[in-house]
Amino acid sequence: MKRQFPLQSLLDLSQLRLDEAARQLGKLISGQEEAAQRLELLVQYRQEYQDRFLATAKDGIGRDAWHNYQAFIGRLDDAVAQARQLVAASEQRTAAGQQEWLNKRGKLKAFDTLAQRHRTRVVSAEAKSEQKFVDEHAARLHQEKDVE
Repeated sequence: MKRQFPLQSLLDLSQLRLDEAARQLGKLISGQEEAAQRLELLVQYRQEYQDRFLATAKDGIGRDAWHNYQAFIGRLDDAVAQARQLVAASEQRTAAGQQEWLNKRGKLKAFDTLAQRHRTRVVSAEAKSEQKFVDEHAARLHQEKDVE
């Protein structure tokens, strides 16, 4: 008498969607970590270049070299600013991905709760049916003994 959960296809679809959201979230987190590492490397390189410039400037530096150092530091500053924007955008995408995953998980839990309730009702109905059968069988046996 096993009855199929009427919403099983929706439960299965919700599980697939949750799995896909989890994979997507993993990619977003990985991308965010990579963007943060690139930013960290750029900031570190900019600091090293600034330190090199200051050390060179202490010993005296020509106007052209000064201008070249400053121009390159400016380009590094632009790159750092752009990398910060990429990290912020990546963080927003990751937060949206996390919210999407939470939403999918919530839907799956709702369908799973319904499935659990269905299974409980089916087991209870089967137990009642079996008990009814046993009771009827016992009643028939008792009647047969009374007839003899």
